[in-house]
Amino acid sequence: MTAIKESSTIQENKQYALDKCPVTFVMDKLGGYWKPIIVYHLGEGDKRYSELKRAIPAITEKMLIQHLKQLEADGLVIREAKPVVPPFVTYRLSNAGKGLMPVIEAMAAWTFKVKDGVFD
Repeated sequence: MTAIKESSTIQENKQYALDKCPVTFVMDKLGGYWKPIIVYHLGEGDKRYSELKRAIPAITEKMLIQHLKQLEADGLVIREAKPVVPPFVTYRLSNAGKGLMPVIEAMAAWTFKVKDGVFD
């Protein structure tokens, strides 16, 4: 994998967009195919990794782990590991993650309207 040149014009433009455009900021945190689906399922309550995997059967283990780590790093998901054997890890939305639920629900409502031809 090649290193990203932090001082490049494209990186400066991306940072400018992140700083100035709230939609770009949200898409940076929630963008991608799987993150909104993970957040949606965590909106139902705390889940273990296996519960998320069952709820989203098409996601690979690599992608689920990667996105959970990114969501945790972005402060949207809280990972809680209990010191027992075998390990017991749960994931839940942080307050910032819970704040995204109206956005996720609005996206779902918009989808149903489009599919039903409401906007035609």
